Amino acid sequence: MADTYRTITAPSEAIFKEKMSKFLAFAHPVATREEAKSVIAAYQKKYYDARHVCWAYMLGPAHADFLSSDNGEPSGTAGKPILGQINSLELTDVVVIVVRYFGGIKLGTSGLIAAYRQAARDALEAATIEERHEMAEIAFTFPFVSMNAVMKLIKTTGAAIAEQTFDNSCSMTLRIRRDDEAMLRSRLSDIDGLTF
Repeated sequence: MADTYRTITAPSEAIFKEKMSKFLAFAHPVATREEAKSVIAAYQKKYYDARHVCWAYMLGPAHADFLSSDNGEPSGTAGKPILGQINSLELTDVVVIVVRYFGGIKLGTSGLIAAYRQAARDALEAATIEERHEMAEIAFTFPFVSMNAVMKLIKTTGAAIAEQTFDNSCSMTLRIRRDDEAMLRSRLSDIDGLTF
């Protein structure tokens, strides 16, 4: 399994109109459920006068943490089509909110699904999508006398230092691509006095 995933780099938006109804779509990069819910709450507050504020989010490189809401629209006509667009573009760590202002003409089930799907797609396509690497963190301690060996290993593996404390006993947390985690752990375990 590759250690890469796709997400958006910054918020984006789009407007879609269908039979006098207006669909305002917003896509935001998010890292946690709490962050996604905070973004959703902000749009619900800002567009309090809208008939519906529907949404979906997808989190994590494994695409395993997701949720959607029809917010009063007929079941399956809003949240699922929004989530479907996140999936079809193979994105994660993203929340998409679609605000609907009713224009007086009913769209019907298929019309609603198509409108929410298109609004979400337009917002996501307006975003810059990038491929990122899934990262792993490795925390360990080691004696100060092993500092040169640790620093040399960091330089040769391309690991990044996330945290470090130097004293008689030193501690460090490294970040490295998930695919390279086992190799780094193996090489670190060869250093005298180093413990995980």
